[in-house]
Amino acid sequence: MAPRRSRRGMPPKAAKSLALSRVCLGQNKPPHCPTRCPQFGEADPLGVPLGINEAAAIIGCSAWSVRQKYLPMGLPHFRVGLTGKLIFYKNQLICWLIDQQRKGGIF
Repeated sequence: MAPRRSRRGMPPKAAKSLALSRVCLGQNKPPHCPTRCPQFGEADPLGVPLGINEAAAIIGCSAWSVRQKYLPMGLPHFRVGLTGKLIFYKNQLICWLIDQQRKGGIF
């Protein structure tokens, strides 16, 4: 079989390798992820899962405020399912609140 040629009659160029190492792919610690909170220990680092109304009760606001104000500020959450239900984890929520208070407060 004859060697492959491009439309212009030139042989195709070999693909170039970007030479990326596995270490540089992605982020080791994204800025929106909360840091460890030593006061909770390692038994259950995330805590119990909460719905938006329970998370709002811990923060002391409404579910609307959680969606409109605190999610854009980086409140840790997960969206699950086709409906996009929000799941919060208690320890992450508390760590985020403590971190925000250390930064000068959000309330």
